[in-house]
Amino acid sequence: MQTVKMVITGAVNSGKTRFIRTISEIDVVSTERRTTGEARLVKGETTVAMDFGRITVARDLVLHLFGTPGQKRFDFMWDILSEGMLGLLILVDSARPETFRETLRIIDFFTSFRESPYVIVANKQDLENAWAPEELRLALRLPESIKVLPCVATDRESVKGVLLELLYLVLQSAEE
Repeated sequence: MQTVKMVITGAVNSGKTRFIRTISEIDVVSTERRTTGEARLVKGETTVAMDFGRITVARDLVLHLFGTPGQKRFDFMWDILSEGMLGLLILVDSARPETFRETLRIIDFFTSFRESPYVIVANKQDLENAWAPEELRLALRLPESIKVLPCVATDRESVKGVLLELLYLVLQSAEE
């Protein structure tokens, strides 16, 4: 059986934990704690170390999903969790443009020392004020070569579609 390590990252409240919980076939291992500081204004609990879930894609292929914390004070976990990753999902809260600057910092961090395939996930597309994926591409100044995929992290089919897109990129990268 082959396992593929995928890392799910993004700013606070971008939907990382929800994304993993929606698709995982096991109970998610989670390190949620009561939120303090500025993040308290956005949500009640936050990930302080990681989330872990898993999904079997085929008889011989399993994805291990590692969610990172979103708060800056826990970003030391990013390096630890990204060790050995084969693919990266960067979630963006499409309805909160005030998080886009933090998303750019996260993109810079992960792409500066790892050469794993990645996609940008325009999450919360079900909200009325959500920015469309192409609007996010412009706001984040992303080249056309980087996929920006729409997603609703509470919808299993939406999450599955995003994971499959990343898996295709990982397989394509492995072939090259």
